[in-house]
Amino acid sequence: MSSTNIYKLRCSIPGHEMDVRGVAPAAFPDGAFVSVSRDRTGRVWVPNSSPDRGFSEMLCMAGHSNFVSCVCIIAPSETYPRGLIATGGNDNIICIFSLDRPQPLYTLQGHKNTVCTLSSGKFGTLLSGSWDTTAKVWLNEKCMMTLQGHTAAVWAVLILPEQGLMLSGSADKTIKLWKAGRCERTFTGHEDCVRGLAVISSTEFFSCSNDTSIRRWLVTGECVQVYYSHTNYIYSLAVFPNSQDFISTGEDRTLRIWKQGECCQTIRLPAQSVWCCCILPNGDIAVGASDGIIRVFTQAEDRMASAEDLQAFEDELSKSTIDPKTGDLGDIKMEDLPGREHLNEPGNRDGQTRLIKDGQKVEAYQWSVSDGRWMKIGDVVGGSNQQTSKNVTYEGKEYDYVFTIDVNEGGPSFKLPYNVAEDPWLTAHNFLQKNDLSPMFLDQVANFIIENTKGHVVGPPPPAGGDPFTGGGAYSSAALRQTSTNIYFPKTDGVTFDQANASQIISKLKELNGGAPPEHKLSEETVESLERLLQACGSHSSECPLTIQDINLLWKASHLPEDIVFPVLDIMRLAVRHPQVNENLCGEAEGVQLCNHLLSLMRPEGRPANQMLALRTLCNCFSGRHGRALLMAQRETVLSRAADLAAVCNKNIHVALATLVLNYAGCLHSQPDLEAKAQCLSVASRALETVQDKEAIFRLLVALGTTVFSDQSARDLARSLGVNSQISKFSSVSDPSKVGECCQLVLKELQ
Repeated sequence: MSSTNIYKLRCSIPGHEMDVRGVAPAAFPDGAFVSVSRDRTGRVWVPNSSPDRGFSEMLCMAGHSNFVSCVCIIAPSETYPRGLIATGGNDNIICIFSLDRPQPLYTLQGHKNTVCTLSSGKFGTLLSGSWDTTAKVWLNEKCMMTLQGHTAAVWAVLILPEQGLMLSGSADKTIKLWKAGRCERTFTGHEDCVRGLAVISSTEFFSCSNDTSIRRWLVTGECVQVYYSHTNYIYSLAVFPNSQDFISTGEDRTLRIWKQGECCQTIRLPAQSVWCCCILPNGDIAVGASDGIIRVFTQAEDRMASAEDLQAFEDELSKSTIDPKTGDLGDIKMEDLPGREHLNEPGNRDGQTRLIKDGQKVEAYQWSVSDGRWMKIGDVVGGSNQQTSKNVTYEGKEYDYVFTIDVNEGGPSFKLPYNVAEDPWLTAHNFLQKNDLSPMFLDQVANFIIENTKGHVVGPPPPAGGDPFTGGGAYSSAALRQTSTNIYFPKTDGVTFDQANASQIISKLKELNGGAPPEHKLSEETVESLERLLQACGSHSSECPLTIQDINLLWKASHLPEDIVFPVLDIMRLAVRHPQVNENLCGEAEGVQLCNHLLSLMRPEGRPANQMLALRTLCNCFSGRHGRALLMAQRETVLSRAADLAAVCNKNIHVALATLVLNYAGCLHSQPDLEAKAQCLSVASRALETVQDKEAIFRLLVALGTTVFSDQSARDLARSLGVNSQISKFSSVSDPSKVGECCQLVLKELQ
């Protein structure tokens, strides 16, 4: 098969009725790809053997009640050997399709606004991004984690290979790196909204932005290269298999091919917005655009369109209208433009544009290196002389319109500047964001713009609606595994902190109480009560009766100032093991108060002794059914606050933190609550990055093993978070041997 270095049209596929917003290579059949559109459908295209070298529609998928914004492929599994298709839409949902039916297998709901970007990872993990400013991690039809931290719409997400790392790019101009649900790093450098992300390797990625630049980043935070060539927003990127060369598309009507860091070919399309692109397995390129047409380009001569079709494509391009307000062609001064003779001079690079004056018309041409000639790419139409509206100056810039918008009755009005060449939906979105208004008004504002600018458009009218953006399942068999002797996990009985020197605790209590200011000094009666309580609970026996007054005095004393409270916390740590104390302090009425009090003592800026004793008290609450019920109900808050203490450099705190995670893992074992297990995995994984103490590491490993034991979904989630590579370094630890042995068993479980 002969091939050239130049891409040319292979075919045009007029398969959608509105903008094509996403394309992705399908896992099956060979050479197929998927497209999604504002027409609310997704379609699977397979190569056909017809003379036009085109594609046939294999499947039309319908499941969204609004525009479809994005698509990605979930890799084949034992359950779905042909893979699955995930689509996100303006109806805030994600639909999951198989290749054998037009309706979704299931939907994923949780986002509060448009789902505009999707990325799939190993073991069925799916990552989504939304206008609601969050990204979400999905597995087995459930949301495992919500990644919060961006202050504007998340327009791009990406799961990096191998290391359990995830990326999100946002309209807040930043990119964030996430590991185990936590933001590890924020990348800054783009000067406008981040629109697309593409993986280069496990340590590098590309980003593109409305600022017309493409950036190459290391996951460690450095931007190693910036690429310029586009003249307007860049919407999408795709990387060739060599992990170096790539393609990009944008609002400047172009597909650009980049080789060895340079833009080596620019292909203009007869559509304003080239929303999306993907690279097919044979090296061909599929792009989707605002005219509803998918176009496929190829380097292989035997797949190129016929001479007639290539000429028809060029003729269509030459009839396009280009509005100078888009900025694609730079500033245009009619009187300074040369005549047609200027086209006799060759261009100096592929894609170079040249404007010439032909009477009262301005025409745009692009240099084609392969053909050695200037190709007409459209007629340039002026602004005000083509329209009935007058230009209005607002904040120092000229616009076709400046509307006054009243969103809330009785509230302040806002100015909305607008040019007819702009996308009304993008303008409406930016207007709402700039003025901190609810995205609920998006349709209302966009339709207001459309209604009040009817007849004043350049080129074909935009569809009446649409969003302004480019925008799992674990399908493994639950095969039984042969288990070797495992004395470490699952550990389902709670681990408690029982050791105590009662005389030392009382001695310290009396010493601190003696020096306390009068308003905080405990009465002799209270000290005696605490001493009696300590003796009754020190035996860990339920046979010693306690009075309600003793328990109430303990609760009151636990609110002493933080610099003198720790002996009381030590008594409370031992007391909550007693069934009567456990019931009284952890019961429905008092339990939440106890939880909130202990969490306040665990603030990162708090005293380490109080942090440790609060953690130990929580661990010991698991010894009674009331304590277990309380902590399971408060799990999300408790684990989130506890996880922050991994950053405190104190081995006793780390052991207590690891024990808390382990006790949660034990309670969750054999329960189907995958979201709760995801939090355990996340907290354990994050803690293992900073914890040094071997006992803490051991308990975290037992927690991981207990969480994933006999639970295929939890195993898949752990693998997708990169737990394997994270803990492998502990497998060779021999002092103590239990660390290495337990680690090896966890790794075996995750195979």
